[in-house]
Amino acid sequence: MAEGSPPRFHFRRLNATRHAERSLMTAPRPFVLTPGEPAGIGPDLCLLLAREAQPQILIAIASCSLLAERASQLGLTIELREVGPHGWPSQPAPANCLYVWDTPLDAPVIAGQLDARNGHYVLETLTRAGNGCLDGSFAGMITAPVHKGVINEAGIPFSGHTEFLAELTRTEQVVMMLATHGLRVALVTTHLPLKDVAAAITAERLERVTRILHHDLVSKFGITQPRILVCGLNPHAGEGGHLGREEIEIIEPVLTRLRDEGLDLIGPLPADTLFTPKNLEFCDAVLAMYHDQGLPVLKYKGFGAAVNVTLGLPIVRTSVDHGTALDLAGSGKIETGSLRVALETAYQMVGSQS
Repeated sequence: MAEGSPPRFHFRRLNATRHAERSLMTAPRPFVLTPGEPAGIGPDLCLLLAREAQPQILIAIASCSLLAERASQLGLTIELREVGPHGWPSQPAPANCLYVWDTPLDAPVIAGQLDARNGHYVLETLTRAGNGCLDGSFAGMITAPVHKGVINEAGIPFSGHTEFLAELTRTEQVVMMLATHGLRVALVTTHLPLKDVAAAITAERLERVTRILHHDLVSKFGITQPRILVCGLNPHAGEGGHLGREEIEIIEPVLTRLRDEGLDLIGPLPADTLFTPKNLEFCDAVLAMYHDQGLPVLKYKGFGAAVNVTLGLPIVRTSVDHGTALDLAGSGKIETGSLRVALETAYQMVGSQS
C-alpha cells in the first residue's frame, strides 16, 4: 500500500474450488440476503418479507439487535432464529420467522441517519455472503442497497457491490445487468464520470463484456442462442463518423469478430431508437455503453419490479434496483417488489444451472 493511501478492507477469501465438493451435497443450500446500509430500508425489507412463508431457505446476514429494534419500530412480530456455520437450516422459514446469521454492528443505528463507523459492518456482511457462496455453503446471494459515500467516509475505497464482489471473488471482469419484465440492459462501463467513458471503452473491454453477457445468458438464464442489441456510444451511433469515430474504430470491428464466432449481435445502433418496442420485441438483452445510456429506460419501464444482476462472477448475485431510501427507513411505507424480483431471479438462475 502506498504511503498515505486510505486503508482497504481486508478480504478473507475462500478457495472457489471447494464449491465443486459442496455441490455434491443433496440437502438444499440456503440463499443469503444482505440488508446493506443499516440506517436504510434494507432491514425493513428483510422483516417485511419475513411476514410470509418463504419458498426457499433464506438467511439474512445482519445484526440481530438491529433487526429486533427495526421490527419494533415497524410494529412487526417476527421471530429471529439465529443460525450459523455450525448448522444451516434445512427447511424454508415459516411465516413471521427470519433466519439470521448474527453479524455485530460497530455502532448503534438510528433509522435514517448514516454513521461511518458501520462501514466495516456492511462489508463484513458482504464478505460472509460472498465467501459462503464461493465455498458452496450458499446457493446464491441477494443484496439490499448500500450507501457508497458513507463506506468511503469510513476510509474504505468502495465504488459499489459489483466491484467489491469482483475483487472478493478474484474475477477480472464483471458485468452489471439490470432486468425487468421484457427488458435486460447490461453495461460496458459502470460507475465512471461521463468525461471518462469514451476512453474506457476499449476493444478489449467491449469484447470481454460481450462474451460474458452472451455466456451468462446461456448458462445462467437458459437462453440457447441469445440475441443482443448493442448501443453506439455517440448520438446517432456516430452518424458515419461525423459525430464520433468510436463506432467505426472500436465497436464495429469487435462485433464483426464476435459475429464470426457465432454470437448474435445487432449494432451498433443509435440508443434513442434502439429502445423502441419493435426492436426490443426480438432481443434477449441490450448492451449499453455507459450507465445513464441504458438504465434510465429500464428504470422507467420497471422501477419497483427490476433486479440488478452481476454477470461474470463464479457465484449467483442479484440485487434490488433502488437505493437506501434513508427518509423511509422505519416508516413502513415501502414496497418489497424489487426485492421479490431479485429473489425470484436468483432462484431461477440457480435452477437454470442445475
